[in-house]
Amino acid sequence: MRHAQGRARRARAGLVAVLTWAGLLAGAAGCTSEGVGGADSVFGKPRAPQDVIRVSPDDGSRSVRPDNPLLVRVPSGRLESVKVVRAQDAQDSEVSGRISEDGLSWRPDDARLALAARYTVDVVALDAHGRRSARHTTFTTYVPDERFIGYATPENRATVGTGMIVSLEFNREIRNRAAVERAIHVTAEPAVGIRPHWFGAERLDFRPEEYWAPGTRVTVDLALRDVEGAPGVYGIQRRTFTFTVGRSQVSLVDAAAHTMEVRRDGDLLATVPITAGSPKNTTYNGKMVVTEMLEVTRMNSRTVGFGGEYDIPDVPHAMRLTTSGTFLHGNYWAPDAFGNTNVSHGCVGLKDVKGGSSDSPAGWFFDRSLVGDVIEVVHSKDKKVAPDNGLGGWNMGWKEWTAGSAVKQ
Repeated sequence: MRHAQGRARRARAGLVAVLTWAGLLAGAAGCTSEGVGGADSVFGKPRAPQDVIRVSPDDGSRSVRPDNPLLVRVPSGRLESVKVVRAQDAQDSEVSGRISEDGLSWRPDDARLALAARYTVDVVALDAHGRRSARHTTFTTYVPDERFIGYATPENRATVGTGMIVSLEFNREIRNRAAVERAIHVTAEPAVGIRPHWFGAERLDFRPEEYWAPGTRVTVDLALRDVEGAPGVYGIQRRTFTFTVGRSQVSLVDAAAHTMEVRRDGDLLATVPITAGSPKNTTYNGKMVVTEMLEVTRMNSRTVGFGGEYDIPDVPHAMRLTTSGTFLHGNYWAPDAFGNTNVSHGCVGLKDVKGGSSDSPAGWFFDRSLVGDVIEVVHSKDKKVAPDNGLGGWNMGWKEWTAGSAVKQ
């Protein structure tokens, strides 16, 4: 399954002894299963996410005007939680608001949206039977004409995995790439060579040749104010932010063996039984970086180009690996898949229970993961993930990566 919407949180990191989950081979298929008691038999006819939780502005909206209302509502049941985060210049701040007395709607305390910001909305609702549903949406607000900004990843003061790539997505096409590139400085302590790579005219990524060393402190300086990014279009940002690299955790998913080896600082921490993409919906090979972590999320097949194969309102422990919708997540609805067969629509599935449990393999892995951790998939009958599909730049060799700079050295 390739898509998700839900409630996000920062994962905790911790150390445990080496574990092997032999015998825990029941209960999951990545995203949904094919022919093993999958989502349709559990949930009945799929429903589109907007039929349950409605968020305005629409998911993926761009250049939303500041007077456009931000509203969350459900037609029945009640809202359990709503979290809205506003990101400006890599600085996140939570937007205060309140749920109505009848539980059917949420509005912010300040009705006016900020300019040049990215908003993230995470909602969990309960229906009349107490069943949870989740939704995750994002939108960006209006940037004044003749101005450009870059939305930066990761966030300020974050602690990330060793595979984190600094990524800037610009709201307008950058024609003078060399000038913009020269105005952005990414440095590390201890020092390491860091080089940029352009993916088209609206995205610029930075990384070192190898994964970051644990404990590295990275500083990103955006000196874009008054830089001409395109004829008559100037930057408005002057911002510096930092992040810290935590411990090293790299996991190897063997799609043919149906296992995932989790290595912490080079040592084997656990071997977990998994299920990957079915023969009709194989999982990408290659190195993928965790970019988002959701405790609970909705996954709907229609959002990623499938038909009505699945619509699961409460997928637990979901970790985004690609922009196109590949996740590693918990699964409770397809027994006998783990360690035995690949039955998902493209994701990597780990055993979990309805509602999620820290004692399950999926919960255990989620609680010990960070945004920026690396998941590498091998022996899948699919192509290698594209380097611009999520933070997939580690799939490019260093020569190819450095060739993507607009400033020739």
